[in-house]
Amino acid sequence: MLRCGLLGERLNYSYSPAIHALLGDYEYKLYEVPRDGLDAFLREEPFDGLNVTIPYKKAAVPYCGELSETARALRSVNTLVRRRDGVIFGDNTDAFGFATLLRGAALDPAGKKALVLGSGGASVTVCHVLRAMGAREVTVISRTGEDNYENLEKHADAELLVNATPVGTYPGNGEAPADLRRLPRLEGVADLIYNPRRTALLLQAEALGIPCAGGLAMLVAQALRSSELFQGKTLDAGLIPVIERKLEQSMRNIVLIGMPGSGKTTVGQALAAATGRTLADADALVEKRTGKPIPAVFAEGREALFRRYETEVLRELGKESGLILSTGGGCVTREENYPLLRQNGTVFWLRRDPDRLPREGRPLSEGADLRAMYAAREPLYRRFADHVIDNNGPVEDTVARILEVLI
Repeated sequence: MLRCGLLGERLNYSYSPAIHALLGDYEYKLYEVPRDGLDAFLREEPFDGLNVTIPYKKAAVPYCGELSETARALRSVNTLVRRRDGVIFGDNTDAFGFATLLRGAALDPAGKKALVLGSGGASVTVCHVLRAMGAREVTVISRTGEDNYENLEKHADAELLVNATPVGTYPGNGEAPADLRRLPRLEGVADLIYNPRRTALLLQAEALGIPCAGGLAMLVAQALRSSELFQGKTLDAGLIPVIERKLEQSMRNIVLIGMPGSGKTTVGQALAAATGRTLADADALVEKRTGKPIPAVFAEGREALFRRYETEVLRELGKESGLILSTGGGCVTREENYPLLRQNGTVFWLRRDPDRLPREGRPLSEGADLRAMYAAREPLYRRFADHVIDNNGPVEDTVARILEVLI
């Protein structure tokens, strides 16, 4: 069996093993190697094929006895293959991956001015591909160069933006390298980050109506090309969208929002049983954090405290992947919760008629005009939600409708 894997300094975030398991029958391990151990690893480890990630894409080049044309042009490798004679062949399949991302998202750089955020190894690859695909102008934005984040407005005519920095990647969710409002002529945004699914940069692009795409397609495409080199055979390019969708489905959170008593916990428990996913109940976690039942917190007149804890819980849960997340009925009343839920989640509004909503044990429902509350919150639920699911019938029907959307 081929001995393959991913070489890097810190790899606890990697989805590469899951992808390569779908591409071929070979061993694929994660090799976390400190910088002072790189030389010994590349000279002594008995590997057949490796993917290479930060910070070794350039450092691995001198160990290659032969480089592909792309790797020579970029002086950067992300794929190593040890041939039978012991010579290491180096290639850069990130270029193919990034080109695949652009084409799949219909972000055509031809004739456009493109800005590339970041000046590291990923930026070199991105610039190479943009120029090869006919970009009119490619400008790199760095922290200290002539073109930097302080004078971004001088490139207000940019039509395409690519984030090639790690800003916004897990666990630094919520950060963005630039404010897109400073670039009013943008027609497309690409972010090489794939975790979270929607970075803060992509969420802003969505809000501004700018076509955008994350880095998952690039990750899968470069893996497929690497796998071809490992196995010495051509693979069906149609596997790229299939694997991308499988990964996206496994990574996404199923987020349930709706009025108090709309059935979020019940539906969440049924979804957990049907899918094998973990159910995270935001209200239960707030109770654990405050050390008090939610009605007791409200009885003390401390709704503001509850809402603050609720946002803290959603900030933590929203970073995770593959959860079923049941939220409190009022989470939509705080705008800061919007990106927390949507960064990795598909959001379902469980809509139940106000007359069918229970009141007992629900501090904001007891004695309230539920129809008035529903009317006030309805536009907020609609804004947060990707899908609206009627939950006036059997829970089994609700679960089936949600799963149908997710397939």
